[in-house]
Amino acid sequence: MNRTARLYALVEELRAAAPRPLTVAALAARFEISTRTVQRDLQALMQTGVPVRTTPGRGGGWSIDPALTLPPIRFTAAEASALVAALAMADASAPYAGAARTASQKIAASMTGPASAAAQELAARIVTLPTRIADPVRTAVEQALTANTVLRLSYVDASGRESDRAVEPAGLLTADGKWYLIAWCRTRRAGRGFRLDRITAATPTTEQAQPHALPGLLLGSAAADAIRPPALTHLTPPPPRHPEPRI
Repeated sequence: MNRTARLYALVEELRAAAPRPLTVAALAARFEISTRTVQRDLQALMQTGVPVRTTPGRGGGWSIDPALTLPPIRFTAAEASALVAALAMADASAPYAGAARTASQKIAASMTGPASAAAQELAARIVTLPTRIADPVRTAVEQALTANTVLRLSYVDASGRESDRAVEPAGLLTADGKWYLIAWCRTRRAGRGFRLDRITAATPTTEQAQPHALPGLLLGSAAADAIRPPALTHLTPPPPRHPEPRI
């Protein structure tokens, strides 16, 4: 078993045992490798962002939260190549670009032989003109969208006027190479679109935002006819989370 296959197998072994932890000795015996190799592999998984953790002491060991990981997905060579190529198009300053980059690396690492060469060749033929979005702004927007929390931002509109806003994020819109945060603006008490490269500062908070339907906020705007990308239309969104009522 090569190392890439073993890393996947380690994750699945921990997922199958969860929430019970497994000792390094047990994992070494299971895969017929040394405890030193197991330790090195587990550390490698941690460094790549896999949510494995260790509990010291008697009854401890290594474990993983299965809710935070996915089981192995068997892509065909064509599917894997398409994913690598699509992820390669993610602008370095676009939302979730960091996650797209690491996902692409994981897919590429799992491929071997002609499939790997074909994916790399296809990705090398794709270029993009980057937009100008500061990393702190992008990170703050990602955090607020993922956690569904209120976002405080400073924004410069098309006329050059700067204002400070507290907004409740609803989603992202991409059009003509630009990215927009669609949110409920507490200042204007209405849905608004904020072009990401015009946000000069953004700070996520711990305050839970009210749920807002993206189509509702776009209704009546120039983006009212926006549609979900075809690759995502089959995904069923989770039911909205209803926070405690404000008092």
